[in-house]
Amino acid sequence: MQDVMLEVNGLEIVYNDVIKVLKGISFRVPSESIVALLGSNGAGKSTVLKTISGIIELEDGKLLEGTIKLADQRIDRLAPEKIVRHGIVQVPESRGIFDDLTVIENLRVGAYTRSDATRSKRDIEIVLDYFPVLSDRLNSLAGYLSGGEQQMLAIGRALMTRCKLLMLDEPSLGLAPLIAAEIFQIIKKINTEQKSSILLVEQNANMALSIADYGYIMENGKIVLDGPSQKLAENEDVKEFYLGLSEIGAQKSYRDVKHYKRRKRWLS
Repeated sequence: MQDVMLEVNGLEIVYNDVIKVLKGISFRVPSESIVALLGSNGAGKSTVLKTISGIIELEDGKLLEGTIKLADQRIDRLAPEKIVRHGIVQVPESRGIFDDLTVIENLRVGAYTRSDATRSKRDIEIVLDYFPVLSDRLNSLAGYLSGGEQQMLAIGRALMTRCKLLMLDEPSLGLAPLIAAEIFQIIKKINTEQKSSILLVEQNANMALSIADYGYIMENGKIVLDGPSQKLAENEDVKEFYLGLSEIGAQKSYRDVKHYKRRKRWLS
């Protein structure tokens, strides 16, 4: 049986003591796998990552119920900096790079929690192997990079931590399709070569399922469907509601799709 890197059980999150955003979320990320957390905007996907990272309280959120385990060790209720030191790193939707630092300085910040300077230098070389475009930008201010280059830098900086679990929040957001596809293939390569465990939050279900091993679909703070990525990609509900395809293959707009009534088993 495959080891479990991350185990989330029964998470309930409320914002401002009023709005319940997560309603009993449970899922697992097996070691060395890519797990996709999918759903439309507002489903609660980013809230899941912020809860795991321990930063939910910074946005007036509160963990009411549930547990989070990393490699069978509970990390819920820990301070964010301790969670990072335990081996979880999140690349936020905003990418979170330091605009006024150079590319190389951003990468070195990623190794801040480490003491093995020699290995850190080797890891910079590994990052540049994955993202060779950054090699020509090492002394450039990060704020002047293109959107794709900034996303590459954000992922590279996260890799510098040598984390156990890499969490990516909407890595395709705002990127041209060809650049997004390139980044997703690099994510898959990192997973394969570095044996990384990756939790991927993404609205682009088609792209996410193309590299993920397993997927969970969220709606209104709940998980409504899960399964191996290939099985989800072939599921008629997923095709209709998240891949924009009807049973006859005609593409639908989200405006049309969002008015469809979910099947009873979809909400069970």
